[in-house]
Amino acid sequence: MAKYSRIEVAMAMEGTGMVPLFYHPDVELGKKVLRACYDGGARLMEFTARGDFAFEVFSELNKFAIKELPGMMMGVGSITDVAAASLFMQMGANFVVTPSLREDIAIACNRRKVLWSPGCGSLTEINRAEELGCEIIKLFPGFVYGPEFVKAIKGPQPWTKVMPTGGVTTGESNLKAWFDAGVTCVGMGSQLISKEVLEKQDFAKLENEVRRVLETIRIIK
Repeated sequence: MAKYSRIEVAMAMEGTGMVPLFYHPDVELGKKVLRACYDGGARLMEFTARGDFAFEVFSELNKFAIKELPGMMMGVGSITDVAAASLFMQMGANFVVTPSLREDIAIACNRRKVLWSPGCGSLTEINRAEELGCEIIKLFPGFVYGPEFVKAIKGPQPWTKVMPTGGVTTGESNLKAWFDAGVTCVGMGSQLISKEVLEKQDFAKLENEVRRVLETIRIIK
């Protein structure tokens, strides 16, 4: 069962402005990544469940977060069917992110009062997601649409809250372009938790980068 309500998660997304994305099959390495992000100031983590037995890894990481990292909200991403969404919610996922708009997943998450964020790429999809109760839309892949798309949809729909994922970098100019366009937060994967950091296990560097990006977002917002 989720420890945090959908409103608490939405407020954390809006408050910090960033959701780190991460997947690795090694539980112990995952714990180190989690702690580095947490010590850097992140309070959300989207575990992109793309590998075999990913549910087992998530379960261990969520237990670790609950025990060792007060206030850390673990969610799950890359969810493509309602069975997977239900499984991860049973393991305490606080939010569910999907690459596309799936109404069956929306119903399952709404029933448990768990925040869900569907990948949308058109105003029609965004409107339907909001009609289904979505708090924050995932714009995916972000690099296909860009900040101008966000700016355009915020004109007629200033209430729409958007989280671009894919195409968001740690650079100040890129972050400023997105936030100036009106995004609520950004999802950031390999641009933040890079392959190099994981290979070298340079968690001090990761912690410092998370802290720098969050501070940059704070100033920009």
